[in-house]
Amino acid sequence: MATTVEKRKPVFIKVEELKPGTNGHNLTVKILESKPVPAPKPRRAPMSFSQRSQRPSRINECLVGDETGCIVFTARNEQVDIMQTGATVILRNAKIDMFKGSMRLAVDKWGRVEVAEPANFAVKETNNLSLVEYELVTVQA
Repeated sequence: MATTVEKRKPVFIKVEELKPGTNGHNLTVKILESKPVPAPKPRRAPMSFSQRSQRPSRINECLVGDETGCIVFTARNEQVDIMQTGATVILRNAKIDMFKGSMRLAVDKWGRVEVAEPANFAVKETNNLSLVEYELVTVQA
């Protein structure tokens, strides 16, 4: 007796709703700019066999946003090809990574970056969530 599980409709949120340490976000964003991050210089440590076969990863930092704000998105490898300035994309199952105390949006292997129809909103560049610095505070119980 097979039971069919009904898929939940994805809930889309706005950039201004993103908070540190959260994940599972679905957003439609416009790409304002996409800049390659230079690859780190190779270390002189001996490489294992598993490291030799890997191609160097490509990373771009992209400023993405919607009508509520913008944030830096870290695009990796194949995502770099999709993240072209001016394009509109749907980010599925995106997460917030912290980098030097500020938020970065990312999509790992459990998520997806899809090209979407051009959006008809203007990105609110004055509300850049990646410029807000957060401090880790430990609370004594």
